[in-house]
Amino acid sequence: MIYTVTFNPSLDYIVKVDDLALGAVNRVSSEVIMAGGKGINVSIVLKNLGHESRALGFLAGFTGDEIARQLEERGVACDFIRVKEGMSRINVKIASQQETEVNGMGPDIESSDVEALFDRLDALAAGDILIISGSVPAALPQDIYERILARLEGRGVDIVVDATRDLLHNVLAYRPFLIKPNNHELGDIFGVELSRREEVVPYAKMLQERGARNVLVSMAGEGAVLVGEDGSVIMSESPRGQVVNSVGAGDSMVAGFVAGYLEGDGSFERAFRMGLCTGSASAFSLELATRDDVEALLAASA
Repeated sequence: MIYTVTFNPSLDYIVKVDDLALGAVNRVSSEVIMAGGKGINVSIVLKNLGHESRALGFLAGFTGDEIARQLEERGVACDFIRVKEGMSRINVKIASQQETEVNGMGPDIESSDVEALFDRLDALAAGDILIISGSVPAALPQDIYERILARLEGRGVDIVVDATRDLLHNVLAYRPFLIKPNNHELGDIFGVELSRREEVVPYAKMLQERGARNVLVSMAGEGAVLVGEDGSVIMSESPRGQVVNSVGAGDSMVAGFVAGYLEGDGSFERAFRMGLCTGSASAFSLELATRDDVEALLAASA
């Protein structure tokens, strides 16, 4: 079974404004309200690709009710902890000349809520996949990533981590199955600027030396690079298309990689191609990638 964890889910209000003007009334040309948060995005895309997952995390208030409703409507299994105080956040994403985001705060999470999450994670067993992604809200212990990986160590659970800076670096000792920094996040770890695919490889290998089994580096229009635990290095430019909304593209790449890995019986080549095309399919649409979108890009890039 695949599980995702979203520490700070949201309702994402995604709008397109043809020419955003600050300090003025702006009219949207398109809009969509959808359940968001990195792990939730992964679960939605996995379902779109035909793979079941169980979404874990914290929900609160009327916004939490709507998040759960949307996920259940999409057929995503939910097992969230209901938090008593506050409400799940609302994030506004504006697509215009540049992409602009205004993100909400989220609810107050108590230690008993964290223990309830740990109880759910204790049910995971060998062969399960756990995907943990996104920032940690101030209401949570900042070492929660490490605590989760330590708790599951030696259980045969393949753990995917999509996080930045210390959140990512501090879990490497637990040998996560996959990590997915982008090129900027990877460069931040080592204090360098990485803009070309070939430049990424030695630094991805350094993260392997520190514990990561597989390192997938997303690079927006430049494509992506995978350094696999079997010694393989796979890289490619992105499929061609018009970027409409990049929100969720990285999460979609994670979902596509996991789906491709499972469908290809552990083939890193299949996982990489599927991940790259799934991330691109989401970027080329206001909503998250569908199976048809991904298959079309796979066929075009074959």
